[in-house]
Amino acid sequence: MLVCAVVFMVFVTLVSRAAYLQVIEPDKARSESDKRTVRVEKLHVQRGMIFDRNGKELAVSVPVVSVYADPKALHKSLVAKVVKQARKSGEDQQSLIDNTAELNKRTALYYKNDIRWRELADVLRIDPKKINTRLLDDPTRRFVYLKRQVTPAVANYIGDLRLPGIHLLDESKRYYPAGEVSAHVIGFTNIDGKGIEGIEKLYENALTGEEGRRTIRKDAQGREVEVLDERERVEPDSIALSIDQRIQGIAYKAVKSAVLTYKATSGSAMVVDVKTGEVLAMVNSPSFNPNNLTDAAPHKRRNRAITDLFEPGSTVKPLAILAGLDYGAIQADDKVNTYPGWMRLGGSLVKDTRNHGEMTLREILKYSSNMGVAKITQLVPKDYLVGLYEKVGFGSDTGTGMVGESSGLFYPNRRWSDFEIATLSFGYAISVSTAQMARFYTMLGAGGVNRPLTILKQDNIPEGDRVFKQKDVEAVVSMMESVFEEGGTAHKIKVDGYRAAGKTGTSKKAVAGGYGDEYVGYFAGIAPASDPRLAVVVMINEPGGDVYYGGAIAGPAFAEIISNALRILNVAPDKDEVAYVKGKDNDA
Repeated sequence: MLVCAVVFMVFVTLVSRAAYLQVIEPDKARSESDKRTVRVEKLHVQRGMIFDRNGKELAVSVPVVSVYADPKALHKSLVAKVVKQARKSGEDQQSLIDNTAELNKRTALYYKNDIRWRELADVLRIDPKKINTRLLDDPTRRFVYLKRQVTPAVANYIGDLRLPGIHLLDESKRYYPAGEVSAHVIGFTNIDGKGIEGIEKLYENALTGEEGRRTIRKDAQGREVEVLDERERVEPDSIALSIDQRIQGIAYKAVKSAVLTYKATSGSAMVVDVKTGEVLAMVNSPSFNPNNLTDAAPHKRRNRAITDLFEPGSTVKPLAILAGLDYGAIQADDKVNTYPGWMRLGGSLVKDTRNHGEMTLREILKYSSNMGVAKITQLVPKDYLVGLYEKVGFGSDTGTGMVGESSGLFYPNRRWSDFEIATLSFGYAISVSTAQMARFYTMLGAGGVNRPLTILKQDNIPEGDRVFKQKDVEAVVSMMESVFEEGGTAHKIKVDGYRAAGKTGTSKKAVAGGYGDEYVGYFAGIAPASDPRLAVVVMINEPGGDVYYGGAIAGPAFAEIISNALRILNVAPDKDEVAYVKGKDNDA
């Protein structure tokens, strides 16, 4: 009976304990079971790619490996090996374990004598002292990076070393084939693959996607026995930009050459398709290499085409003439008397470089007469004129949505004096970006239809708002061809094969209390003048020599960009006579 009682009590105890673990408090047992059997597998997803309009890769993700260490696991392995050596030599293992100072001394010596750690430092190109500090200084740590994003070859070599506590982590690295040419548009990511600048930041969510997760249960032999949860990964989107990398390269080369030739502080250029508002090129100099940011100072990383603001000077004079035509104050064949070449408005002086006397509207643009446009704006109500500056996009974003874009400095609702209106007509009392000037000239090329600019490739032509009558815009565009004629402000600039309509601009840079001695040179225009296809704006900031006029410093870059870009797009020349041979398809 005693034996039966004891057996019965043991049985009751076991049943009670099992009931307690499985019914009353099962969470701990489940947790311990899950630690040993449940595994979570991540289904990695690469960052989306960025293409130009023709499918050329501008940003791709390449596989790389990061190397990290588990100092606690390393320390445990070193202690085990030292204790094993002590056991083989007949020492008392427990005494050694209890003697912390001696144990640490022996583990440090064992680590030092293992040549594999020096090989690890060499292949990672890291000072061995730094490696030793990360691995040995705090043996309680469980994770420390040794080096991020090494090549697969380096990772394979490290794997072959079979070092305790050293692990490899599969990752991806962003690579930019176009380098500095498209750096400001594309931007870059940080080491964790998060967008920091440009398109990478603007479309961060679309490019990232979402990793998948697969939760499974394994048995003691590591075999999969149950799928507990499965979430499909969300593939990222790829972005197709409106940028044409061929035109981007031409524009960058031209601007960089102009900046170096004239010892300028910086330069920017934009090329826009006037039919759609698509930005075909957006470049800045100086630039940087997004694949290696060691020399990428903050001033090099700034996308000056959308952030930097300058008074545009004479490049806005076509707008003043358009305002007069649109209001009905003047006609396209009218003449304006600018005698004696100067006048006073509100106590301030408006003047030309010389007295041109009576001038046609074409001559006003050809010789870039401040007096001519100032006289025209006196015939137009102030509110009407200022409203037109708003309608063409000054004082608002261009529509690209690019990170850091400035809307300019223009306050239309303030009180404008007569002199301020006059200065507004020839590009002062307002500050705009290169992108805003490109949008204005795109409107001229589109016959008076104002469309927002876009950095994404468009399948359909977006609708725009008509700002001016087409006949008025075509008349002004024809007048703007005169700047390339003899005596014009850009008579030395030749656009090979194409009739171009453009305008030069030179403005002094504002400083505290007035204007300083630095200049900004602009050249903006459209081509072919007979049927505009492209608008190009070139800005050169602070030229260092004696030459600073926009026609001289920005004009050659404009001519190089627009003529080569039109050829790339297979636009037929319209400058000289062309013989067409009637063929089977009537397109010979």
